[in-house]
Amino acid sequence: MYNSDTPLQAELPTSKQLVKSTILAGIAAVVLLFTVVLPAEYGIDPTGIGSVLQLTEMGQVKQQLADEAAADAAGLLATDTMTSETPNIDGVTEQAMSATPADTAIASGEWRDETPFTLTPGEGIEIKMKMDSGAKTEYSWVVTGGEVNFDTHGDALGKAISYEKGRGVAADEGVLEAAFTGNHGWFWRNRGDSDVQVILRTRGDYSSIKTM
Repeated sequence: MYNSDTPLQAELPTSKQLVKSTILAGIAAVVLLFTVVLPAEYGIDPTGIGSVLQLTEMGQVKQQLADEAAADAAGLLATDTMTSETPNIDGVTEQAMSATPADTAIASGEWRDETPFTLTPGEGIEIKMKMDSGAKTEYSWVVTGGEVNFDTHGDALGKAISYEKGRGVAADEGVLEAAFTGNHGWFWRNRGDSDVQVILRTRGDYSSIKTM
């Protein structure tokens, strides 16, 4: 029975061609690992390309969600809060935020921006400001209808910092001082069973504020 033509020897790839193809495939895999996989999955951006493609922030959010899930599995109380120790970045040791009168007295008067939003059960949102190194922003946010988990953090090309984290929090206020020039702000997640409304108010030294 006639099925198909048997390929000629000349049509088959040589050993040299197979080795070359394997090497090229390996190089492509390594490039994708460092430029796409690490930034998008783990928030690690050794080349800086992930930030340009906006993959690094996606990876950081995934890591935040993974941390929250791990904490929930461990049975942490919703009212527990923790403040992470600030790393030394470019030789500058960042101080944790505080709400002392000296820090909060940036300026009197009306708030510069007021950002309201609603979070359904399980929903998260990230809002950040563009700030120069050392700039300070006074902030206040209040939750109506429940409590939220939050992470106050910042990022820039090849840099990342977590200022403060909290679980089961209904309000927070203070002063955010940028450890470096870049994006600084908050990530909130509603771990409750009903919708919550949040109002974020800010004023101070930032050029813009937006939802990421």
